[in-house]
Order: sequence, then C-alpha cells, then structure tokens
Amino acid sequence: MSTNKASNGTQETTWVAPKKTLWDRMKPYTGFYLMFLPVFIFVLIVYYWPMLGVRYAFYSYKLRDIHWVGLANFAKLFSEKEFWMAFQNTLILSIVKLLLNTFVAVLISIFLNEMVNLFCKKFVQTVIYLPHFMSWAVVAAIFTLFLSTSSTGFVNETLKSWGWIEQSIDFLHTKALWRPIFYMIDLWKETGWGTVIFFATLSGIDPGLYEAAEIDGATRLQKIWYVTVPALSNTVIIVLILNLAKVLNIFEPVFVLYNTRVLEVSDVISTYIYRKTFLTAIPDYGYTTAVGLFKSLVGMVLMLASDYASKRIRGRGIM
Repeated sequence: MSTNKASNGTQETTWVAPKKTLWDRMKPYTGFYLMFLPVFIFVLIVYYWPMLGVRYAFYSYKLRDIHWVGLANFAKLFSEKEFWMAFQNTLILSIVKLLLNTFVAVLISIFLNEMVNLFCKKFVQTVIYLPHFMSWAVVAAIFTLFLSTSSTGFVNETLKSWGWIEQSIDFLHTKALWRPIFYMIDLWKETGWGTVIFFATLSGIDPGLYEAAEIDGATRLQKIWYVTVPALSNTVIIVLILNLAKVLNIFEPVFVLYNTRVLEVSDVISTYIYRKTFLTAIPDYGYTTAVGLFKSLVGMVLMLASDYASKRIRGRGIM
C-alpha cells in the first residue's frame, strides 16, 4: 500500500501487490517443471558432467601416472607441426565443403523451381534426398569399391575401356586426388538435403513478381537472376553464418575415407585426437584433452563471430 498526493491537495491511497517469491511464480506450473525434470537431469549427466574432465588438460595422464603439468600440454600443442597441419586441413575441408554444398544446393533448388512437370519435380527431389539417409560407413564402402584399382573398380575399368588410362588410378590413396574425391562424395550425399531450405524459400516467392517481370519482357534467365536469386540471397547468408560455427566439428566423413598415405591433406583435428588417443601405445589423455579444449575454444569464438555477423545482417542473433 502506498500514499500519493493528488493535484487537488488530497491524498490518494493505492494498493501495490506484494512481490511474488520465486516459489509463488513457479507453483502454478509445477506439472510442467516435473515433466521437464527428467530432461534437465539427462542434460546435466550427459552434457555437463563430462565437462569436469576438462581439468585433465592441465595434467599429464598416462595410465596411472597422473600429475599436474600446468600449461605444458598447450605448449606442446602449439609447437606440434602435426597438429597445425590437422588444424589447417580442418579449416580447408570444412570451409570448401560448406561453400560447395551451399552453391550446388542453390543451383539445384533453382533448377527444381523451374521444373513445370510436378511428377518429374517430385521424382528428382526424392532421388537427390535419398543419399542423405545413408550412413557415412556405407557411403565409404560404396565409393571405395567404386574407385577401387581392382577389376571391380567401375571408374578405373571404364577409363581403361575408353583408352584414357593404361594403369589404374588409386584415387583414395593419392594426395593430389583425395580432396577433390572427398568433395564430390560429400556433394553426392549431402547436397540434396541442403536444397530443402532453399527450395522452401523459393516456394514462398510471390508469383506476382514473376508475372510482373514477364510483362516487362524479362526472359527466363532474367527472371531467375532478378527475382529468384535476390529472394534466395538472405537465406544463403543465414545458412553460411549458422554453419560457420560448426566448421571444426568434421569427423565421420573424413574418418571413413582417409588413410595413412593421405594424412597430410586429410587429417583433421577430430581424427588427430582419435589417433593420439586410441592408436598410440601409451596415450597421454591430458594432451588429447588439451587439444579438444582448444578446439572447443576456437569453436566458441566462431560461434560468437557468427552471432555478431547474424546481428549485423539479420538484426537478431543465433543465440
């Protein structure tokens, strides 16, 4: 209750409701909080409890020999040529893959949007979407067989029959060829799924814009360039920004396709951590934890940069 002086000199008494406690505000929604509780416990156990292991980034952890080493693991990390090679490969493979997938997905989306026959459009959509649902292990097995140097290798046998080559080419074991092959396999598997967002954007374009362009005498290509592409531009920028924060998370597609002969051009941070942890006689879990922590910190910086870029371009962040 509070007392205010009115303009005519009299005093007016107004009722001010007492401030509710946290429990009073939560009590009407008790059922919802009980439903959320199992999910909250799951998140704590699966996502936050393992974060306590981050402390081992500052320890030397070899079998039962565990002792504090401070920043020694990070000093070793920054002086390790093999790590910087993996870091560079991670950025190159992820960024090129992102740009290629986005560009090809946009082209396919425009192509689908221009198709008049509804049956053909649905058929093409289904065909290009299907590879996304195959696991990377299956995809790697298919293309390893497809590119094999043996008599079962379709590509080599076809090139030989055409007289283009005399000896089989070992595509997946040649440094100069591994990255282009990787990009093509990734395009085959993921581009179709990437068209979903862009095709949905194109479906929302006002048909009146195309009609107005046609009245003005625009050709089909001009309508694509002046109507379709501008409508897609904002979505393309958003997709690039949102995926920028995930460029360091590449693992499975590389893991199932790389080998020791092409490590120089294929080894990424995640496979580097895997090799140092599971393919070493006496692994130092402290060092690999430090590598993982560094990767997470760089990922956080990229996430913040993506959020800042999103605010500047879209007016709102991604977090």
